[in-house]
Parts: sequence; structure tokens; C-alpha cells
Amino acid sequence: MRGRYMVEQNDVKIVWKGRHLSMADRDGWEFAIRNTRKPSVGIVAIMDDHRVVLVEQYRPPVKGKVIELPAGLVGDLAGSENESLLECAKRELYEETGYSATTWTELIRAYSSPGLTDESIVLFLAEGLTKSGRGGGDAGEDIAIHEVQLDQVVQWLSDRGGRADLKLLAALHLAENELRKRGTEQWAN
Repeated sequence: MRGRYMVEQNDVKIVWKGRHLSMADRDGWEFAIRNTRKPSVGIVAIMDDHRVVLVEQYRPPVKGKVIELPAGLVGDLAGSENESLLECAKRELYEETGYSATTWTELIRAYSSPGLTDESIVLFLAEGLTKSGRGGGDAGEDIAIHEVQLDQVVQWLSDRGGRADLKLLAALHLAENELRKRGTEQWAN
């Protein structure tokens, strides 16, 4: 279907279809659609010593490496079409970082860039981390893993040229608020 023009049942015209994304037009507004029509997930993985686990990988649209949260697409693998959001988050955290978590909290469901895409993202807080795998992504990925003190992330990103996904900063803010809301002594300061 690549390159073919077709009309869907609703008011969206698909003008190009790829493996994961389609380009669409609705009333003259061009945007990308996730072909699975499912959200993506992002994981704020925080260690007991307040380090957060981040990933770095090459992103062709910006021609460079970008610092991000561990993240992935729900139902994007053959056989995982019906996986839950949490199952996807657990799979992606382990695949990209080699970590597993004992405690999971859903932080928010929101849109990643609503002027550009219909993609939504569900952000999770993962705690009680245990490293039991290599990480680094699947065979087609080359992911570097970073463990950075939470209170030093902004400076660390700045020192590295600021090539980061901004969802990372929003997610860290939400995670810190969740931990403070619980009244956890270590986050009260």
C-alpha cells in the first residue's frame, strides 16, 4: 500500500502508508497516524539511589543520537498485537535496558505531538529495579544505557548538547510529583 491514496471510513484520507506510520489528511491538515492505532509507552525507571535509567540511540529524522526514556510501541511485534500497556512497558524496559521492576505506576496518558501525529503515549514509573539482562535493544537497535542522578539530569543533558526528547523532562517531573505525593521520606526534600 505504500504510496497509494485511499479513503478510510471516517473523514481521514490516507495519502501514504508505511510499516508503522501512515500520512493522512483531514480537512487540509496533514499528520501522521500510528498504524496500530495503539499508544506508545514510556518508562521512568528510577533506582533506589535516585538514579534514573535513560537510553541513547540514533534517530534518523534528526541525524543523531538522542537521549530518551526507555519506550516502545504497543502491539508492534508479531504475536504481541494484544499485549497490554503494562506488558509492553515491562518488555521495552527489559529489552532496552536489561532492567526489570517490581513496582509499576501509570503516571499519565497524553498526546506526544498533537499538531503532527495522533500518537498518544502512556508514561509509567518503574521502581524496585533489578538488572538481569544486557539491554541495548533488539537486533536492529544499538542502544546505550545511562544511569544519571535524578537531580543532575538537566545539567547532564545540557553538558551532552541537549539532544533529548522533551517527553523525558515532562515524565521526570510527573515521576517526582508522584513520589512526593506518596510522602516517601526520601523524596520529601
